[in-house]
Amino acid sequence: MEKDAIRERIWDDLESSGTARFPYPPHGRIPNFEGAKEAAAVLADQPEWRAAATIKANPDAPQLPVRRRALRDGKTVFMAVPRLRDERCFLELDPETLEDYDAATTVSGSSAHGTAVRPEAVPDIDLIVSGSVAVDETGTRIGKGEGYSDLEYAILRELSLVDDETVVATTVHERQLVSGLEADAHDVPMDLIVTPERVLRPDPADRPTGIDWNALADERLDEMPILRALRGDIDG
Repeated sequence: MEKDAIRERIWDDLESSGTARFPYPPHGRIPNFEGAKEAAAVLADQPEWRAAATIKANPDAPQLPVRRRALRDGKTVFMAVPRLRDERCFLELDPETLEDYDAATTVSGSSAHGTAVRPEAVPDIDLIVSGSVAVDETGTRIGKGEGYSDLEYAILRELSLVDDETVVATTVHERQLVSGLEADAHDVPMDLIVTPERVLRPDPADRPTGIDWNALADERLDEMPILRALRGDIDG
């Protein structure tokens, strides 16, 4: 199936089954789901989580419990600025300096409480948590179709802040698990798939080694100053 068709099927199913949670409707977003808090707790019980000191997490609603648990476990969290619209495109949430973890981990609160930094100021990332619309048990993931999650990974990879050993995880509902997905070259495979009921560890798969500049239209460079800056660094 085409990715758009899979997205629509998952969104429709989460809505019709009553599995979707606020914000509504689930369509057009990384959908929140019943059991997101439980999935975060299962993730936090994994050795990959316990070994991580620095986490890069997506800002979407189903991973809010993940971000809050990370801060409570003493982990530093980095979240991308929406649409990578600033050169200081990552928000650092340091549990040592924050007073209100619940407020700091919301989308609006992260901007108010987090510290905006350029990618060069980000330390090595131990664990990435990505939101998904659908994910194959082999590790292939589908987001909402805008490509920001994969691009954020590519930026960090370009700067050697992540590598093939960096664990990439997602938390999803069982209804978001599909089969037969084919990965594109820019897709970042999942090493860890966590639902409220179980944990899957797909076999390792090839992942992007940096930014594919040939795949980026000029308007993307205009929309995201950090890409223009990184391209300038490469071109000298």
